[in-house]
Amino acid sequence: MAVNINTVYTTVLYILNKEQRGYITPAEFNSLAAQVQDEIFQSYFPDGNQQNRKNQTNSQNDTEFFNIYKDIAYKLYPFEKELSFTYDATNDGFTYSGSETVYKIGEIISTYTGQPQYDSITELTSKSDYSKITRSKLTTPSKQYPICYTTNDASQLLIKVSPTPNSLAVNLLTSPKDPVWGFSIGSLGQYIYSSSASTDFELDISEQANLTIGILKYCGIIVRDPQIVQAAEQEARKVEINEKS
Repeated sequence: MAVNINTVYTTVLYILNKEQRGYITPAEFNSLAAQVQDEIFQSYFPDGNQQNRKNQTNSQNDTEFFNIYKDIAYKLYPFEKELSFTYDATNDGFTYSGSETVYKIGEIISTYTGQPQYDSITELTSKSDYSKITRSKLTTPSKQYPICYTTNDASQLLIKVSPTPNSLAVNLLTSPKDPVWGFSIGSLGQYIYSSSASTDFELDISEQANLTIGILKYCGIIVRDPQIVQAAEQEARKVEINEKS
């Protein structure tokens, strides 16, 4: 379940107004919301590695609903997708033309039709290794053991595979879309929330407090109030210590 952007914005405004700390416009809020959402999303990966080390030393709590490593993985599930890439003959590679932003590539499956058909796991290499491997007769890739590398073409992800398959499917992580608090202007010039013009946070509902605290921290910088920054940072540290201890 995602986090409702209007809930976070009204909470932020309530706290700022209650303490008479100033006001933040929708444009400022949207910018900060995108920044904080990205920071939280990025934090899943080092945090996941840290908890995975605990798994390897058997020091992780594996009780249902209290396994932090599984909790982090769960938060990434909505961003894990299998997308089809289309062959681009001009660039001799496969591109993704959808609206999602590819963040991290996982398993790549190359499909070669015919008799027999091969659905082969494709090894991702660097461009230099790709060149060395494909030039050698001893290591030439096959339909059973293809290799690939990634590059960018006109700001678009391009995957080059050897040998060229008939189709390519990629399991990957996408980045969360930027949240937007949409609005219309009322008769008195006030901002009126519009759900149809808004985009909610894509993070799990458990991140609502972290989103609010993170945005408040930046709000303190905008309204030039160090007390807000300090209070938000202290609260954020408490949450982090509680989650990782």
